[in-house]
Amino acid sequence: MSVAPIATSVLTHVVKSIVDDPNAVQVEGFDEGENKVLLEVRVGDGDLGRVIGRRGRTAMSIRNVVRAAAARDGV
Repeated sequence: MSVAPIATSVLTHVVKSIVDDPNAVQVEGFDEGENKVLLEVRVGDGDLGRVIGRRGRTAMSIRNVVRAAAARDGV
């Protein structure tokens, strides 16, 4: 069973939609205890800048969307 399945699927979908190589996207979830989950994203070469965005704005926006999805998972 996946950790936070809704948040993981939302994160995977969002990241795959903005990178050049969606097949290289890997999302892995780790249980941090006390209703906390760490989601780690790996992307292909050259796509990291697209995910982070200027001054980290894209990354912050992705975090906000995934936090809302994680609330549905209870984490």
